[in-house]
Amino acid sequence: MKKTIALILTLILMLSVMLTGCSNSILDPKDPVTLTMWHNYGGEMQSTMDYLIDQFNATVGKEKGIVINVTAISSSSELNKSLDMIANGDPGAPDMPDIFTGYPKVAIQFQEKGMLVNFNDYFTEEELSAYVEDFVAEGKLSDGGLYVFPIAKSTEVLYVNQTLFDRFSAATGAKMEDLATFEGIARLSEMYYEYSGGKQFYGADSWFNFAEVGMAQLGGSIFNGEALSLEGDNFAHIFNTVYTPAVEGGISVYDGYSSDLSKTGDLVCSTGSSAGILFYGDTITYKDGTVENVEYSILPYPTFENGSKTALQRGGGLMVAKGDEKKEYAACEFIKWLTASEQNMQFIDETGYLPVTKQAFENDMNAHLETIENASVKKMLTSVLSMYEEYTFFSAPTYSSFDDDSDGFEEDFFKLITDDRNAFLAGEPVNAEDALAKLRK
Repeated sequence: MKKTIALILTLILMLSVMLTGCSNSILDPKDPVTLTMWHNYGGEMQSTMDYLIDQFNATVGKEKGIVINVTAISSSSELNKSLDMIANGDPGAPDMPDIFTGYPKVAIQFQEKGMLVNFNDYFTEEELSAYVEDFVAEGKLSDGGLYVFPIAKSTEVLYVNQTLFDRFSAATGAKMEDLATFEGIARLSEMYYEYSGGKQFYGADSWFNFAEVGMAQLGGSIFNGEALSLEGDNFAHIFNTVYTPAVEGGISVYDGYSSDLSKTGDLVCSTGSSAGILFYGDTITYKDGTVENVEYSILPYPTFENGSKTALQRGGGLMVAKGDEKKEYAACEFIKWLTASEQNMQFIDETGYLPVTKQAFENDMNAHLETIENASVKKMLTSVLSMYEEYTFFSAPTYSSFDDDSDGFEEDFFKLITDDRNAFLAGEPVNAEDALAKLRK
C-alpha cells in the first residue's frame, strides 16, 4: 500500500511539473517574441514610455522572451486615421500593430470584427481587482468583454485663481465654501460681475460634461438609450442654474479652453480636466500688458445641491490585436508589468494624469506626493486623491453617434447662450423657460 501511495504521489508530482512546464513554455527566452506598438504619447510621457520600454526589454522581457518595438508615435487623430484604415480594410492600410493606444470608441470597430483581444481571457479576476473598478469599466464594450486596458486616466477638477478670489472675498465676503456647489458658483458669478464691473467668474471646458455629470449627480442620465434626453426636472434645474448668470455676464460660455481666459485674468475659476494642470501657470497677463503673479488652488469637482459626489473619468488605454497566441500572451504580460503601481506612477509623474491601480491610490500616492517638485501637479493629485476616497467615477457611453450628440449639444448650447446674451445686452426680453424649450427641440 505504501509503495502504491508513493507511486501515485510521484506521478502527481511529475504531472504537476509537466503542466507547469507546459504553461511556461508558451514563451522562450531563446526565441523571443517581438511586438510592434503604436502610441500617441508626446513630451514627458513619450520620454517616460521610452524609458519604461527599455527597462522592460532589458529585464522582464529578456527573462520571458518578449521584445517591445515602438514603430509609430503620432497624435491621436493621425493614429486613429491609420487604425480606421486597418479596421475598414482600406487599400494601402498599414499592418495592424500588436499593441496600440486608443479610446473605447476606436475599439468598437475592431471588436465588432473580432480583431481585438478580450483581456478577460488573460487577466484573472484577482488580477483585475487590483485596478480601480470605475477605470476598468470604461474599457468594457457591449458584450461585457474588456478590450481597452487602462493605463492613465483623468477626471475633472475646479481650478481657482486664489489670488483673485481672495481679493474678491475681502471686498464682498464671498466664501470658498460656496465653490463646492454649482448653485454656489452661480451666485458668486453674479456677485463677481457686479464687484468687478462686468468680468466673468466661472467657465467650463465642456458644457456637455457639465450637463452629463450634473444629471448623474442628481440620480439621472442625460441619455435615453443611445440618444440624448434633455427632458425632466433635473435637467431643467441644471440649465436654470447657469442660464441667468451666463446671459447676464457672470458665467463665460467660451468657444475654447477656460485656461485661455484664466491666463488673462478674465476668469476666477473653471472646471476642466485634471490633465490640463500644465496649462495653468503662476502668472496672468492682463489686456493692458500688466503681468501679475498668482496662486492657484485646485479643488474637487463641484456638485449640485442635494446631488451625489460624482465625477467623470476618461482616458485612452491599450488594445491588443487578436491573432497569434504567443503574441497575445506576451502583450498582456507587458501590460501587466507596465500598469503595475511602480511603473504606472513613473509614467504619469509630472503630467496631471492619474494612476490606475488601487495600490497607487491607497498606498503609494502619499509617499509619491512628497517627491513631486511641481507644486501645481502636487495640488492636483492631492485633490484627486480626496476625490478617490469620496467620489464615484463614471465614464461616458461608447455608442457610435456619441461624438455627434455631444458636439451637437455644445454647438446648440453655445449658440443659444450667445444669442440670448446679445439680446439681453440689446435690451430685448429673454427668459430661461423659452431658452430651455429651444434647447430641447
